[in-house]
Amino acid sequence: MLPAQARLRRRPEFTAVVRSGRRAGRPTMVLHYLSERPGQSAGDDTSPVAARAGFVVGKAVGNSVVRHRVTRRLRAVVRAELDRLPGTADLVVRARPEAADADSAVLHRDLSAGLDRLLGDRVRSR
Repeated sequence: MLPAQARLRRRPEFTAVVRSGRRAGRPTMVLHYLSERPGQSAGDDTSPVAARAGFVVGKAVGNSVVRHRVTRRLRAVVRAELDRLPGTADLVVRARPEAADADSAVLHRDLSAGLDRLLGDRVRSR
């Protein structure tokens, strides 16, 4: 399980990442990445210092049991990769229907490839 400070929870947080962030599509998921959180003030003592992640698993993925299983698997693979992101970053992982039949190894491969694309492009553009 992800710690509370590493999770996106509110709709405006998800919306900001999806609308303003960069996107990388993979066969089982779409990653939305925002390197800097909006609305963070420099003197804010309550601002989190770790990257955060949120998950969107819609009804197209499957019934409730399937959606929860996909969410648990995504949470586990994101937890393993979250340290690759800067502390000010937010990530939204949207599951595609193909994620319902994918095992954890496939989800991890797709997540790693998507993050490689997002983070590699960010470094090269500087």
